[in-house]
Amino acid sequence: MESLPDEILEHILFHVIDASEVAACNCVSKRWKDSTSSIKTLYFSHDCFENLPTGGESSESIVERMISRVVQLEKLIVYSPFSAAGLASWLSIVSHSLRHLELRMDNVAGDQSFHENQSKLDCIGVARNLESLKLWGVLMMLSPKWDVFQSLKNLEIVDVQLEDAMLNSMLQSCPFITKLILLSCKGVQSISIDLAYLQECKLDIYGMGNCSLSLISPVIESLEVQGCSLIRVPQTKHLRNLSISIKAGRVYMVDFGNLSALKFLTMRGICWCWEAIYKMLKLASEVTHLYMKVEFTGDFEDLRPFPELDLVDFFNSHQKLQKFDIHGAMFAALRQRYCVRYLQSRFVIPCLEEVVITVRSPLNATRKMGTLDCLLKYSKNLRIMVIRPAPMMKSIQSNADEFFEKICCFAYKNQSIVRIEL
Repeated sequence: MESLPDEILEHILFHVIDASEVAACNCVSKRWKDSTSSIKTLYFSHDCFENLPTGGESSESIVERMISRVVQLEKLIVYSPFSAAGLASWLSIVSHSLRHLELRMDNVAGDQSFHENQSKLDCIGVARNLESLKLWGVLMMLSPKWDVFQSLKNLEIVDVQLEDAMLNSMLQSCPFITKLILLSCKGVQSISIDLAYLQECKLDIYGMGNCSLSLISPVIESLEVQGCSLIRVPQTKHLRNLSISIKAGRVYMVDFGNLSALKFLTMRGICWCWEAIYKMLKLASEVTHLYMKVEFTGDFEDLRPFPELDLVDFFNSHQKLQKFDIHGAMFAALRQRYCVRYLQSRFVIPCLEEVVITVRSPLNATRKMGTLDCLLKYSKNLRIMVIRPAPMMKSIQSNADEFFEKICCFAYKNQSIVRIEL
């Protein structure tokens, strides 16, 4: 092992990030031990100190000793338990070189958990050169004592509890981020984000679905929102990917700017107000991929089926649509207002290549079969049509067998394109 060329040894150590593996390398030889000082990443797993001898060196002392040996540590990942004092000591050693920090914060139990968690958050401000910060299990009851992170581009927080004011204060310390991810976010009611450089944003809000979102970013390209009933994003010139979903409550209002750049649109939820659905479909006339899984419409406590949508008008308004994933309510709403035989010379669905249809009910079977015929006949570039009868369809409707038989016959006649997935 001593005779390995420097280049090969450097290549090996470049891929060694786990703290236990680094410790093992230190035991190989003096040369290997000296070379571990050039590693760039250290990762301490949640169980890496489980077998630590009682009465020996503490886990935090071991982490500090290993960090101190590294000349230019760029990435530090700590999932093992640690205290605020330990974190402060580590970051004071590597703050000049550290670029990426990932911490599991929810590892303190008992009455001291709040104070410890808050102190840990305050400590992070020491690492002023961070480019990426990822935190797990955050309880934020006070605004963190951070100065402005001038280099921070990526902020990810998973399982966080905080209030509106805390979130606003935290984002003010990160004005240059381009990527923001908040998952399993609890406690917020009104989110206001104003970040000039934000390109990618993913928000998963946990609660009753009554949260509002206002997002201002002139360069936003991708936005995924779950759990907001009121959404306002006025600057959408560069928005290419948009996903809106809600598990509880309903989407009442959407207010977007020009969506001419939008290519991928996803709409999910048990219930949306029809005005919000209609507005999104109207604005998203340039999309190439549309995923539509909203089961009902209606205001307040009402759950209603979709109003009828003319198939011809819909596809004439979405000429560039290439992939269409359509579920229950939307499929049931499509109908042919015009007699199709009069449209043969001028109606065409020009770009549609793949359509996935989930059928939830045999009601209006004749009209639904007509919709399937139209999609197949007038989609000149259609390669794949997948039909998915919902498992609940047979158990609810007595005439489901006849409808399913018609679908099977349709699939058999057009088996080069159509298939059924159960």
